[in-house]
Amino acid sequence: MTETDIIDLPNFLPYRLAVATDAVSGRLARRYREEFDLSIPEWRVMAVLGRYPEISAGEVAARSAMDKVQVSRAVAQLLRNGHLDRRSDAQDRRRTVLNLSSTGRAIYGRIVPMARAYEQDLFDRLTPEEGAILLSALARLSAP
Repeated sequence: MTETDIIDLPNFLPYRLAVATDAVSGRLARRYREEFDLSIPEWRVMAVLGRYPEISAGEVAARSAMDKVQVSRAVAQLLRNGHLDRRSDAQDRRRTVLNLSSTGRAIYGRIVPMARAYEQDLFDRLTPEEGAILLSALARLSAP
């Protein structure tokens, strides 16, 4: 086997990105679970609906980069827990739209400052230039 047949995992970019994502998301996921009994997919659904109310589950999936099954499971759990409301769209009765319930809005209102503080803590570990480069690089890597 030659060097080109082996992946140097610690220096393999997809692996490094996955490890970084797991580390960053894992810390936040623990807080969501402990303080609000929410999974990451549930929080993502709530975050999308907090920003874009009155959209369908399919639109949540498109805006959250989650697959429809993940969104469907998260929506079902959030509905069971009273964090979401679902109703027929006034323009198209075949389409259902989702919104945060009053309980969901209250939780969202508590999580947003916590999430922003966590994001700021991450950026505080970088220089302003590194933060700008990171955001630019992530945008380029995630572009189609």
